[in-house]
Amino acid sequence: MLYGALEAGGTKMVCAVGNENGQILDQESIPTSTPDETMPKVIEYFKAKVSPELPEDDRIKALGVACFGPVDVRPRSATYGNILNTPKIAWRNFEMVKTMKDALGIPVGFDTDVNGSLLGEATWGCAKGLTDAVYFTIGTGIGMGAMSGGKLIHGMLHPEAGHIFMSRVEGDDYKGHCPNHGTCFEGMASGPAIEDRWGKPAKELADRPEVWELEAKYIAQELADITFTLSPQKIILGGGVMSQSQLFPLVRKYVAEYINDYISTKELRNINAYITPAALNGNQGIMGAVKLAVMAAETEE
Repeated sequence: MLYGALEAGGTKMVCAVGNENGQILDQESIPTSTPDETMPKVIEYFKAKVSPELPEDDRIKALGVACFGPVDVRPRSATYGNILNTPKIAWRNFEMVKTMKDALGIPVGFDTDVNGSLLGEATWGCAKGLTDAVYFTIGTGIGMGAMSGGKLIHGMLHPEAGHIFMSRVEGDDYKGHCPNHGTCFEGMASGPAIEDRWGKPAKELADRPEVWELEAKYIAQELADITFTLSPQKIILGGGVMSQSQLFPLVRKYVAEYINDYISTKELRNINAYITPAALNGNQGIMGAVKLAVMAAETEE
């Protein structure tokens, strides 16, 4: 069976068709500007995939949307499927699920972009077979998707672990980049925070070990906190900042130091496998959106 997948990101909308095995069969990227400019192109892509002129087996059966946020993921809420108080002002209160359902007339599954990435990894990637895992994207912003007992965590909204407050690393007097919280995780360790602090984007600082020592200490604080609170079986790190491969050994080193043997499990004793990059070659988000579509179709049956 065929399913539609939309990875709705802040810079681009990735539209795709996949099957129940997670194979991506067709894909197109559309720049994210305003809803009025972007969404007609997104709808046009998917409308062609539900056209009655196609043989039934060639039509997508449902659509999965993994969306930048914050978003309302509570199915019983009056604003379910909406983008909420995003910094992207033009997208505030945009009715993503309603827009796509009205346009296509098929079931629509919906979640955050980071939960989508985690779902992709949990279904086909490095978290396959696990019941408890977290996925962080560390880039322009910082977000976390979390799975507990085999289910994605929502709650009153969804996790916003990018805004957990940090303890300052000794000698660091940076004010923080987050307009809401200053020295939260995103404010201290996101890509824009790195550029603001050091005067250059992360990709131009690869040969500056002091940059990555400091970055690793803030990331490790967060991961230690998450290890203590959610007790995941695996922590997956993605996003542009984590493309600096020198970060992984530093982060693992400091996580072990901060936990300080308070927890001793087989996972932490194999910390290289516990804290790991994503395994799906950048496709974890769109593959997770396929899985959201599969789940939506099953719910409608």
